[in-house]
Amino acid sequence: MAAKGKVSFNENYCKGCELCVAVCPVHILALDTSRLNENGYHPAGAVEPEKCIACGNCAITCPDSAIKVERLEAK
Repeated sequence: MAAKGKVSFNENYCKGCELCVAVCPVHILALDTSRLNENGYHPAGAVEPEKCIACGNCAITCPDSAIKVERLEAK
């Protein structure tokens, strides 16, 4: 059984660099090009958060510490 995770973003820290998008092995992250955060950037987010495997690549790669990943307990 694959690990499950919960990814969350502090959108106002995000500068839209897309580094998290590039390192996600399950390709669930993308910039939200339909809106801007308070600093004028398109924020990153999870488009399919239920597919997160809690690898933490996005949080480790984010230069602004805008991402938090939690490992969920198996049910």
